[in-house]
Amino acid sequence: TDAIYDRFGLDWYINLNAFAAGVITIGFIFGAYMGETFRGAFMAVENGQIEAGKAYGMTPWLVFRRIQFPQMMRHALPGISNNWMVLLKTTALVSVIGLSDMVRVAAEASRATHEPFTFLIPVAIVYLLIASVSEWLFVWLQKRYNVGFGGR
Repeated sequence: TDAIYDRFGLDWYINLNAFAAGVITIGFIFGAYMGETFRGAFMAVENGQIEAGKAYGMTPWLVFRRIQFPQMMRHALPGISNNWMVLLKTTALVSVIGLSDMVRVAAEASRATHEPFTFLIPVAIVYLLIASVSEWLFVWLQKRYNVGFGGR
């Protein structure tokens, strides 16, 4: 990296610890994904629905809360669920940048003891539990927001 700084005449350097670098990187990536999920969900709500709320004299906040948000969430929840599961898997990759997480600690312990299953299976079970509870929660939310639309 020093050659790049010298080549372009840059005399400044930003030093981030591994946690900050991981949070910023994952935050930017999934912020974009979630932004696209919500953009699509907002566009899926018909303008006539919003205009009807305004015609009834509702304030913009009330139109959002009572009309737009519930319909938007019906379209957004599958994407939110997918992004959450991908984010859950992505957090295991922060060990690549030197940040200690469950996977890295288990891998180091398994290298030291030469017993990988002793450490990696409990980590896999923890990830499976987190993913299962998350999926159960998202299925429950989707059923709740899909009332009257055939549900899931």
